[in-house]
Amino acid sequence: MLAGFVPWPSDEVARWKAAGYREGRRVFDIVRDAAARWPDKVAVIEGQRSLTYLQLAAQAERLASALAGKGLKPLDRVVMQLPNSIEFVIAFLAVMRLGAIPVMALRAHRYSEIRHFVDASGAVAHMVPGVFHQFDYRLLGQEIQRDCPTLKNVFVLDDPLPGQPSLRDLIEREATSSPVCPEADPDHVALMLLSGGTTSLSKLIPRTHDDYVLNARLCAQAAGFDEHTVFMALLPLGHNYNLASPGMLGVFCFGGTLVIGQGMDAEQVFPLIQQHRVTAMAAAVPLITGWLNSDVPARHDLSSLRVVQNGGAALAPELRRRIRSQWGATPQEIYGTAEGLINMTRLDDPDDRLFESSGAPVCDDDEIKVVDENGLEVADGELGELLTRGPYTIRGYFNAPDKNLEAFTSDGFYRMGDYVRKRGRYVYAEGRKKDLINRGGEKISCEEVENLIFKHPKVQQVALVAMPDPVFGEKACAFVVTKPGEQLEFDELIAFLKSQRIASFKLPERLELVDHFPTSLVGKILKRQLRDMIAERVKTESAAGPGG
Repeated sequence: MLAGFVPWPSDEVARWKAAGYREGRRVFDIVRDAAARWPDKVAVIEGQRSLTYLQLAAQAERLASALAGKGLKPLDRVVMQLPNSIEFVIAFLAVMRLGAIPVMALRAHRYSEIRHFVDASGAVAHMVPGVFHQFDYRLLGQEIQRDCPTLKNVFVLDDPLPGQPSLRDLIEREATSSPVCPEADPDHVALMLLSGGTTSLSKLIPRTHDDYVLNARLCAQAAGFDEHTVFMALLPLGHNYNLASPGMLGVFCFGGTLVIGQGMDAEQVFPLIQQHRVTAMAAAVPLITGWLNSDVPARHDLSSLRVVQNGGAALAPELRRRIRSQWGATPQEIYGTAEGLINMTRLDDPDDRLFESSGAPVCDDDEIKVVDENGLEVADGELGELLTRGPYTIRGYFNAPDKNLEAFTSDGFYRMGDYVRKRGRYVYAEGRKKDLINRGGEKISCEEVENLIFKHPKVQQVALVAMPDPVFGEKACAFVVTKPGEQLEFDELIAFLKSQRIASFKLPERLELVDHFPTSLVGKILKRQLRDMIAERVKTESAAGPGG
């Protein structure tokens, strides 16, 4: 077992296996089994390209052997930073087949985050696209490799620099006598997802083959997936939502077809729905809001569309109703965590649950409870923090004993950090307990960004808070007290933060200069007052309109 992984108690694992939750399957077995059952069925489509299940399994097998030939071994960690593409699917499955462990980075991550992932995981490889959307990931990989002694290879999909292996060449290489990969142990760590980063940089979430296959299967069942499902992926496939909740792996569990979107604008999304007869797609609040207010969907045949899923932040009841009335599809709320627990509304739920709740756990053995500040359970309908444990919820972050003491109870419940109300098995999410901004599903750690702003020579104090936004739900506003005699401009602050090389979604979108912060008797900044202040200003400005 990988050092730094916190296992589940053996008696609970035995009970889950007896109940059929742990089937002894590896992530790659999902596609291998589908290839045996539906060999000629189209598994994935991107633009004009497609692969059947048999072709997908074969290409992943070949790449796994090629990576083994490059020295990659079972349990080696690989920071995977590829954009949505057929090559992402092949590479992910190849790493799974090899038994190495991908660390699922996002395209928006930059030096600060990637170096942290490499250092925290002990990664030996980094997979990048090349030059993509005007950013040179080859140079990023070079720099990370220079500064991180464990990193042996940077695999580049297109136009690698000297010394960087070509991932595309490895994918397209004919079958050779490269070493045959051993089968991974289903109880071993399969991949590492990223926490929301509520207290600085993301923690690593180790998911095993057995628990992640269960995650994908149960979510796909709750979404009604079968071999006729045509699922369109628009958001990053490297994120738990689009990877296995139910996402790509959920589609493959039941022999459906994955369509990789070519963009997120209505003009790009809805023609593909018509062309490929898409039955389900996963989206987020900003996308759905924009599509519902566009005239593009009405110009396309959406008769195939059955389910529109929403994750990351709650979709307002009125918008859920409009999905059904305007598109004839069922809205499905997906609320959960990469650490494990996934709640989903069911397609046959009554309207009050379908339009207002955050769903119910996908597994009957998911334990959930809502507790007060003293850790005592509250009555149904009362507000409290959601705690959970179960067959696919981790018992600890990777190699993070101090964080685990904060995040998990002594009896193994994970503290979700969300305020909810529970009515039976259904939960109703009402916001984060910790200091975090939810920008359309992307989580921004206030502490992380504040620490970077503090480095600016003109800054004396800083507080990052959420401000309301009609599209993203929340955006980041930086309140700053400057040093005496200094003046800080918004553009100057953003340029400084960009020089720190953090993901663009973390950048503040408003700067408020103040003389002092409201504080408690013990000197703690009262962020609630700052949030109320900026919310009122945004409301006033919105009411005044342009130029008001």
